Amino acid sequence: MPLESGLLEILACPACHSPLTEQDSELICTDTSCGLAYPVRDGIPVLLVDEARRPA
Repeated sequence: MPLESGLLEILACPACHSPLTEQDSELICTDTSCGLAYPVRDGIPVLLVDEARRPA
């Protein structure tokens, strides 16, 4: 389920404050040194560092 347009423009990674991109059901940090992936549950981004996963 894609996020509402314009929402990605105001969201940022809570860990490093870089922009996020949408990929499948996750929001991925664009900073290559961070790269955390945050889940999107029921159309709501869960921007908690404890809930994020590290890139593979």
